[in-house]
Amino acid sequence: MNRFTTSWGAFDLTRFPEDPRDTLRAWDAADAYLLQHLAEIEAGGEAETGAGTGPGATVVLGDRWGALATALAARRPVQITDSYLTQRATVANLRRSGVDPEAVGLHSVLDAPPERIDLLLVRVPKSLALLEDQLRRLAPAVHAGTRVVGAGMVTEIHTSTLKLFEQIIGPTRTSLAVKKARLIFCTPDPGLPRVPSSWPRSYPLPADVGIVSGRTVTNHAGIFCADRLDIGTRFLLAHLPAPRGGRVVDLGCGNGVVGTAMALADPGAEVTFIDESFSAVASARATFAANAPADAKAEFVVGDALSQVPAGSVDLVLNNPPFHSHRATSDATARSMFGGARAALRPGGELWVIGNRHLGYHVRLRRLFGNCEVVASDPKFVILRAVRR
Repeated sequence: MNRFTTSWGAFDLTRFPEDPRDTLRAWDAADAYLLQHLAEIEAGGEAETGAGTGPGATVVLGDRWGALATALAARRPVQITDSYLTQRATVANLRRSGVDPEAVGLHSVLDAPPERIDLLLVRVPKSLALLEDQLRRLAPAVHAGTRVVGAGMVTEIHTSTLKLFEQIIGPTRTSLAVKKARLIFCTPDPGLPRVPSSWPRSYPLPADVGIVSGRTVTNHAGIFCADRLDIGTRFLLAHLPAPRGGRVVDLGCGNGVVGTAMALADPGAEVTFIDESFSAVASARATFAANAPADAKAEFVVGDALSQVPAGSVDLVLNNPPFHSHRATSDATARSMFGGARAALRPGGELWVIGNRHLGYHVRLRRLFGNCEVVASDPKFVILRAVRR
């Protein structure tokens, strides 16, 4: 837990799920810089000219762990995020600060945005596609008096980032860097054409990826490798487990191509698609609907790993765990996924993991399951199998 001191108070913030081994903070210099800028605006008497005090909404887009929404809770902001974990962290941090969670409107990136926005705060995401999608969705609610301020670490803000703000919202400039963070100032131009977002998009799979060859997958903005099949997934598709029926979980499902492949290869299986990304689960649902038989059984869950799956109810878990949390390298997500899989599996059930060879997942799996074997490997990837005893 870290204390975040702002002009609106000091807040004890944590990431979600809370893990004492996770030393990463729930806020960074970009959050602090953005809030400092807003405080200076208000101290200078500019609040009445687009600082979020009018009849329109204060919108916080891309808040990482709820630091901005918690600090600005008195404004009753709308937080827009693609992350279920961000929403849970925000609720926990609000409660820890003695604030009613109802003070913040929790919206996913797929929800309809507010009709009018007076203050738009943007934490720049890693994905340019997600930034473009969200700016296009929000642009109709922005007006000439809207104050638009973006924030990010210097390494997160590129010329392409600024071009998107310029093309979609209006003239854009940046601040000086402070503690390796930078702000983006954008002046809305009502004369710019409001072009709808082009997401979601679909593309056909290659002809050499087994049972899903040539089939169409759907991707919402921000999904990993949204415009092509990534090489790790391609490798896993070439080494899928043999059909076994029962309950199969595609954990961290992304666009759902792996779970869909299992449903096609094993018609007796009931596949559960799980991801903490609202866009990923929506993508998986669309991919499955476009390719699976009408009578195929599937469930779609936006959640924290397998926390919503009953213990001992699963026969097979397929997992390609991320090893980044935003831009920080961390194995916290993999630890949570592996532990959740062990709890969810029936005796004899299997966890199949694909990952980069250098990550050394076999060490953690042997410690957790008491066993781990290599199913397949190449110079970059390894597929591991652990059995619940």
